[in-house]
Amino acid sequence: MLRIAVIGAGRIGKIHSGNVATHPRARLVAVVDPLEAGARALAQQHGTQWATQAQDLIAGKDIDAIVIGSPTNTHIDLIEQAAAAGKAVLCEKPLDLDIAKVNRCLANLKKTPVPLLVGFNRRFDPSAEALRGAIQEGEIGKVRQVIISSRDPGPPPLSYVAASGGIFRDMTIHDFDMGRWLLGEEPVEVFATASCLVDPTLADHNDYDTTMVVMRTASGSQCHINNCRQAVYGYDQRLEVFGSEGMLMNDNLRSTTLRRYDAQTTEGREPLLNFFLERYAESYRRELDAFIDAVLDKKPVPVTGEDGRRALMLADAALESARSGKAVKL
Repeated sequence: MLRIAVIGAGRIGKIHSGNVATHPRARLVAVVDPLEAGARALAQQHGTQWATQAQDLIAGKDIDAIVIGSPTNTHIDLIEQAAAAGKAVLCEKPLDLDIAKVNRCLANLKKTPVPLLVGFNRRFDPSAEALRGAIQEGEIGKVRQVIISSRDPGPPPLSYVAASGGIFRDMTIHDFDMGRWLLGEEPVEVFATASCLVDPTLADHNDYDTTMVVMRTASGSQCHINNCRQAVYGYDQRLEVFGSEGMLMNDNLRSTTLRRYDAQTTEGREPLLNFFLERYAESYRRELDAFIDAVLDKKPVPVTGEDGRRALMLADAALESARSGKAVKL
């Protein structure tokens, strides 16, 4: 059994706590959050202990690993505390908003290595895994283009935006990781354009809500990412990979596959799943499976600190491109 403490009692912390508490190979030892009421309520829900400070808990001998679902600006410190105590880490994305801090952290981890899995949960979506497996088996030949559509059902509150690092580091960073994963080679050039079409006040925070990004690899393969903070029809998540021998597509999920035909509607379907909590519920469970396998069975970590670093580099490049209007070479 892997003894795990979950740090953060917000919506991500609640997902991770529930998954750890019900996992057959894990035990939820504690929930940590600086807000006592949130930590206590989530801990009581799962019959475990709670705390408002993580440092002493991480240093203790009764945990083997931590799951970090706290605000981004706490991630690096918690990773380094865990590494110093020899504890494995599953950390939500992004590792940090400052690439220099990420570089220093990963360099330090080489001195005190522990398993570190970065929470790009979309890699663990069963359909996405099947799509990548088909690419690796050569079903569509050489990948020429990856097209990623990722649109939220509604914008986050401005209080969240102010600390998020902006749309490229907060939202698009998932798609940067997916692009790298599906292309099979590193992008060498990034061009981005961005606008405030949903909420003009985002410009006051130097942020955007509607973006398009094009990435190119050294071989010439391309990845196009389009994001928007608001899709009135639901949580829109689609992948298309076009190759020399064919194409693969991963469509949206719905609550059922039912289609309706009547005098007013042709192929009427159920609405899209509401948000990432529903769409990627299985992905979070499979992500935890992979983390536990890496720690207990010594299997390779499937999403590494280097993956987190490279996704942040692409986010930084996209932001620079959107502001300058010029492509950025990496």
